[in-house]
Amino acid sequence: MKKQVKTTEAIFPMPVLLIATFNADGSVDVMNAAWGTMVDRDVVALNLTETHNTVKNIKARGGFVVHIADAAHVAEADYFGMVSGGNTPDKFQRTGMTFTPSALVDAPVINELPIAFECKFVEYQSGATGLGVIGKVLRTSVEEAFLEDGKVQIGALGAIAFDPYTHGYYKVSERVGEAFRDGAKLK
Repeated sequence: MKKQVKTTEAIFPMPVLLIATFNADGSVDVMNAAWGTMVDRDVVALNLTETHNTVKNIKARGGFVVHIADAAHVAEADYFGMVSGGNTPDKFQRTGMTFTPSALVDAPVINELPIAFECKFVEYQSGATGLGVIGKVLRTSVEEAFLEDGKVQIGALGAIAFDPYTHGYYKVSERVGEAFRDGAKLK
């Protein structure tokens, strides 16, 4: 029997996305954002309020990079969600992580993270049903160690998901089925 619980911020699991931008002075800003998804094959939506320093940077610079956080960098990912770049301008440097400027957009690619989606800013949707930041993915890059026959090996990646019920992070690591095949057994 199901028991009613308090409705939380979102549906589990939520991706742990690290959004990287350049500040006005050229320093790196990174925020942890669990409220993001793909709305088309090459369009990303990040449900972020305009008060975030990162959103201001995205609008000013016209680009951003979305990274998938991994278990190897859970402390850094959590830190990026706890500390505001507005209050701690050197928060990226404090992590010891490094970056390479994107060749496609005015934003940094974090070298230590396994997947990066380089995005051009398209629009900001506000209001009660607005999605927030909308970006067009210009390039997706993955560390070669996580590729096999040109496909991302999700189990090896160590991507993490956020649990909004207990505020935990979980490693996504085990394949449990075959999409568009397993359900065919029930036809």
